[in-house]
Amino acid sequence: MIDAVHSPERYAMDTAEVRTELVGHIARWATGNADKATAIPWLTLYSRIQTSQPQCHVYEPSVAVIVRGRKQVSIGDELFVYDESRFLLTSVDLPVSSCIAAASEAQPYTSMRAKLDMAKIRQLILDYELPAPKVSPITRGMATGPVTVALLCAFSRLLDLLDSPEDIPVLSDLIYKEMVYHLLRSEQGGRLWQIAMTGSQSNRIQKVINWLRHHFAEPLRVDDLANLAAMSVSSMHHHFREITSMSPLQFQKHLRLQEARRLMLVEDLDAGSAAFQVGYESASQFSREYHRLFGQPPMRDIKVLRTSAQLMEGVAEGARLA
Repeated sequence: MIDAVHSPERYAMDTAEVRTELVGHIARWATGNADKATAIPWLTLYSRIQTSQPQCHVYEPSVAVIVRGRKQVSIGDELFVYDESRFLLTSVDLPVSSCIAAASEAQPYTSMRAKLDMAKIRQLILDYELPAPKVSPITRGMATGPVTVALLCAFSRLLDLLDSPEDIPVLSDLIYKEMVYHLLRSEQGGRLWQIAMTGSQSNRIQKVINWLRHHFAEPLRVDDLANLAAMSVSSMHHHFREITSMSPLQFQKHLRLQEARRLMLVEDLDAGSAAFQVGYESASQFSREYHRLFGQPPMRDIKVLRTSAQLMEGVAEGARLA
């Protein structure tokens, strides 16, 4: 099977043909409303049979490719829309709001996401002495770019590997390098380059982001963040906002509120306990900021989320039995 997967004829196919092939591939592993982790640790498959309301998440460095449907993602006040023709590249950890904008039972939203390891990308650049792309000194940590048949074929071969699990340890790494190479050569390759290469301003801001992700419940000291980035306070603030579209304090607030929402929804904590656990000292401040971000007071929001989840499960079960 692997020999057939690597046949050169595949590269003669156009993007529509490869997409059709990928829809069938993904449907074997993810149907209805599903997030399907695969035997390839950094590859996840997604399926949705209806559109969704905006939901908050933290996106890790990754490339997301839609083979059917459309999705909207916002960071701060900036909106990114991607579909079958454009991939979404996230080069740093970002708190976002996202929603499925096009999906139905007849035409399910179908997509793939591959996590990106900056250390591996840096090593690939160094091993093959890949030339630095011409980019501005600093750019946003999220962007869309045109999907190519070469990128789709790399994802298709990854899905083929799921039928040959014994080949995954060796061949998935090779395909990963190929996929990253295509991304580095794309119009958005500079974003990956900036974050991956140690010493760049983007890489320094990534250190600040990493600290905030692991210490969001702790008091934020701007001087300490600037020292971590080896920048002045004003420079760190400027570059942080350029990459994330928000200030470090806003970034921390998003992380705190998203984790509090998870604690209430998944671990059944009350609002006061969740607020305290993520670093809030004032329950009223927590409630105000939660309402501002999610549109409703904490417990009302959680009730709506649970009802919505039950409805989605019912729709998915009905589609499965149909």
